[in-house]
Amino acid sequence: MKLVYVTNARVPSEKAHPYQIMKMCEAFKQHGVDVHLIIPWRVQTSEMRAVKSIWEYYGISEQFNIRKIPCIDFLWITYYLHLPPWLELTIWWLLSFSFAAFATVYLLFDRADIYYSRDVLTLGFLSFFKKNIYLERHQKAKLVRLARLLFNRINRLIVITSYLKDFFTKLSVPEGKILVAPDGVDLGMFDTSLSKGEARKQLGIPSDEKVICYTGHLYTWKGVYILARSAKYLKEAKVYFVGGTPDDIQNFRKFIRENDLSNIVIVGHVPPSNVPQYLAASDVVVLPNIQEGWSYSTSPLKLFEYMASRRPIVASDLPVIREVLNHGNAILVEPGNPEALAEGICVVLDNEELADRIVEKAYSEVYQYTWLMRAKGILEFIKERSSLSEI
Repeated sequence: MKLVYVTNARVPSEKAHPYQIMKMCEAFKQHGVDVHLIIPWRVQTSEMRAVKSIWEYYGISEQFNIRKIPCIDFLWITYYLHLPPWLELTIWWLLSFSFAAFATVYLLFDRADIYYSRDVLTLGFLSFFKKNIYLERHQKAKLVRLARLLFNRINRLIVITSYLKDFFTKLSVPEGKILVAPDGVDLGMFDTSLSKGEARKQLGIPSDEKVICYTGHLYTWKGVYILARSAKYLKEAKVYFVGGTPDDIQNFRKFIRENDLSNIVIVGHVPPSNVPQYLAASDVVVLPNIQEGWSYSTSPLKLFEYMASRRPIVASDLPVIREVLNHGNAILVEPGNPEALAEGICVVLDNEELADRIVEKAYSEVYQYTWLMRAKGILEFIKERSSLSEI
């Protein structure tokens, strides 16, 4: 079976979605699928130009075919200049339309069993010329009319939360056409033999510190400012933030200075393959999303990495988070409340028996959320009642 995964994503990138795409391509390949990833030629940031091996950067052990095709990319200007929002949006749409057009022309001369993407626009173009179209969505549709037109042409829709499934069924997508497939984790990246002490020695973290860790971007809706505020109530601990773009880190540092938060450590961006090391060095890992932005539909990659890290999780009590976490495998607290978040963290710091119990429960459940299991479920869903069932 040949699967073409076409995506308008800059790879490698500081963002999370290219990592998810790379891991899914690897998982499809591990199931015996002939995977071809189609991505645009994009101008890279200086940090990503320094990446020597995309496979090492993303922790990919099973390599697959990657093909870059042209697009009209002026978005690199935003690396150096702060443009008006309308101009930045115009540049983005120019890039998106050009990639969709070039990808469609390129794939006209390509035969595949499955055409798969997270991009509505790209699949919209492609659906006029190809069959066996499969769309994966991680957020609601912004262009509803375009989305409805596409949903009539695609074979299946894969979403990451039940919230999104409910949203798309209200857009008249048949329920049987939708699969809920939460994001996942590569358990092979998590060396459970790496002790907390060894991880701290490698990272230069004092062995006697109480370490609270957050990994991921520093967007407001991810609750990082709430976690930073909670540090005021965690005087005997250090709160580590691993991740973030240069601009977001600059704004976050300013916030920390203005609020005189001295027990915070900003690590900055690290390759995804290095994240498990920071989790291994932690006492508690935190998922502090608030009720805004993508928090209504997200399936955070860090959630499953936290479960695999065998560290106690303190998370916001949000409906999408409850699709995976509960009071048996995590400590759930009121979203947007720094004091409640600090109290939840203190609960696991002060109760080793409780911490061990939720850790083991979360770890026992993470096996159903591997990239391999996710790819298997999607492939079975694709083959079900389709012409691909005999392939």
